[in-house]
Amino acid sequence: MSVLERARSLLGRELTAHGVTVRITEVEAYGGVTDPASHAFTRTPRSEIMYGPSWRLYVYRIHGHHCANIVTGPTEQAAAVLLRAGEVVDGHDLAHERRGQVRSDALGRGPGNLARVLGITTADLGTDVRVGPAVVLGPEPANQPPVSAGPRVGVRRAADRPWRLWVTGDPTVSAYRRHPRAESSSEVSAG
Repeated sequence: MSVLERARSLLGRELTAHGVTVRITEVEAYGGVTDPASHAFTRTPRSEIMYGPSWRLYVYRIHGHHCANIVTGPTEQAAAVLLRAGEVVDGHDLAHERRGQVRSDALGRGPGNLARVLGITTADLGTDVRVGPAVVLGPEPANQPPVSAGPRVGVRRAADRPWRLWVTGDPTVSAYRRHPRAESSSEVSAG
């Protein structure tokens, strides 16, 4: 299964972590060693987890927030899917405690906010989301939601790849923001 197929399969699934459950509504695919926007494009100690088995959490900090990815494999390909947004479906009080008094549809909007409401930190790095126990991914939904695709948010390289996927029309999905120094497709192809 490709990283895009795996990303699509995550939409609509429930993810439970540290007392809160969300329905995943937005993700971004990263192709690992073949994707210049991926942390694993160049192998580093930070990205090493991405080269291992699928279904493990890759958690990192950026701009003071944690972000959570699910490694999709295959091993040594280092592909992963960033969890960008989700609708809180259980644990609302705890989610509001972690995030403050924001509208319910904004609790898990954006990858940093999503990790925050779920309580995911670097302590969860390497967790197998199929078995948990602290972070567990539920089964695929019986009915796959309608999905839209567009460019990834905030990346400079391979910025125009339509590898950001979201549940069409869902109010929990984050806004698109292009990186101010993102390469255009013509700059990449011109070399």
